[in-house]
Amino acid sequence: MKKVIPVIVAIVLIILIAAAGFGAMLLEKYSYSKERADLTEYFGIQGENDVPIILQDERIEEHAKIFDNICYFDIATVHKYFNDRFYEDKAARNLLYAMPDAVYLNEIGTGNITVLDADFAESSDGRDYTISRYEGETLYIAADYMKEFANFSYELFTEPNHMQIYTEWNERQTAPVAKDTQVRYQGGIKSDILTDVSEGDTVIILDEMENWTKVKTQDSFIGYVENKRLGEKSTVRPEPVTDYAEPVYEANTRDHKINLGWHVIGGVGGNDTLESAVAQTEGLNVISPTWFTLTGNEGEFSSFAAASYVQRAHEMGLEVWGLVGNVESVDVDMYELLSRSSSRWKLITNLVAAAQEYDLDGINIDFENLSLDAGEPFIQFIRELSIPCRKYGIVLSVDNYVPMNHTDHYDRAEQGVVADYVIIMGYDEHYNGSKEAGSVASINFVENGIKNTVADVPAKKVINALPFYTRLWETKGTTVESQAVGMEMAQEYVSNHSIAIRWDETTCQNYGEFQSGDSFCQVWLEDADSIRVKLNIMDKYEIGGVAAWRLGFETPDIWDVIGEYMNRS
Repeated sequence: MKKVIPVIVAIVLIILIAAAGFGAMLLEKYSYSKERADLTEYFGIQGENDVPIILQDERIEEHAKIFDNICYFDIATVHKYFNDRFYEDKAARNLLYAMPDAVYLNEIGTGNITVLDADFAESSDGRDYTISRYEGETLYIAADYMKEFANFSYELFTEPNHMQIYTEWNERQTAPVAKDTQVRYQGGIKSDILTDVSEGDTVIILDEMENWTKVKTQDSFIGYVENKRLGEKSTVRPEPVTDYAEPVYEANTRDHKINLGWHVIGGVGGNDTLESAVAQTEGLNVISPTWFTLTGNEGEFSSFAAASYVQRAHEMGLEVWGLVGNVESVDVDMYELLSRSSSRWKLITNLVAAAQEYDLDGINIDFENLSLDAGEPFIQFIRELSIPCRKYGIVLSVDNYVPMNHTDHYDRAEQGVVADYVIIMGYDEHYNGSKEAGSVASINFVENGIKNTVADVPAKKVINALPFYTRLWETKGTTVESQAVGMEMAQEYVSNHSIAIRWDETTCQNYGEFQSGDSFCQVWLEDADSIRVKLNIMDKYEIGGVAAWRLGFETPDIWDVIGEYMNRS
């Protein structure tokens, strides 16, 4: 017996140890972790003035900053999430914002505001905080100032720094917390604790799983709570911002289709060709003489304008929209001109003065081949030019090439807000310098240009420009050359070379080709047939009208086709 007792004791001890170990294992498996997450790491806080952003229900990579107890966003974040109309004049160190009737100018580093009206007359305003400031090379804008021009709400939290921003106020599901609990980094009892919530607190439901629910707390911690800790869900609609009103950019559009023809004026004497240029037209209601050409980086331009031309055009029932172009402005640096407020405003002031002096009905902006860095200054120029045009009833139209991958920086959507008409130059699909021969304006090219534009611009503001010219192509080995000719000359070319013409369904144009020695010659004709198909596409999208480049290149039958288009409702 004495020998058995130690054995029994040993067995009992082994059982107890095993039971203890098993119990510890169960305890480890089923007990709730009390470890707390490193919130600095969780939010990605990068210094004491750094403020992570929760936008709607997601933490974004951009952060705000706190300077002198004021919350600021860098201008890239402002443009990306809130409003891209804030413009930084780096040379003058000013922050500008163009409203429908005035430009608000803040001297960076101050709370001072200068308000410039449609005539650039100044008045003073200000705020009791620094509106904008540089930190290194980065411009920051105060959130409270932004709220005057953008529709959003924000709330700042400390311990640690983070902020909640709403730009939309959609319905959401909420639930009360049924019992004191923790919000964890991930769904699971072993996940680290982010924060505590108390019975009666309300959380926003973001995602529901089998045992855990992803929630956002009232102080914008996003994590997971066990389903059993939540009460009955309900749907609520949060209160939107009530102290912001979207500005109204009144458009000076017409209640009829526009039928515009560009009239190329090579000098003052070209004004005498008005009558001959419009002699065979039908339904033309706007003429755009190529009068103004940029000549300098300070906003200078040359002019062939003549009051007698406008008077004669008006007597014919034509509006006159003077074209301002840069195609021949070889010595003008468009970025230099447009990026500086002083040169933009000089150009705007003088253009509006010319429009008033000559009694112009409109201004047509034709700035081509702008570099990418000139895109933002260009659209700021259009915003600012629209202010006096709006005040004085001057129609503002802007020309745009079709290939949007090359002209995204022209910002057609913003043009569609602040300008009266957005004109698509629906040609130059293939151009002088193209590596291969092809149509000037195939039907798919034209339709894609219209479709992509009306996706961003109200259809009534969109005008599609037709080509009154054809390119004659010659391919010799790897060399491709072409010349642009008017419709009549193109028909003579076909006749003189006895070219067999056939209808090409792909381009919706009459096509011909022939071999001449080592040269392969091709022509895709722009004629009444091709123009009719393009006009039918324009009808499909119910756009605001038609334009033509250029008057004098067309055959008379073109105006019968355009007349049919103009007479359709």
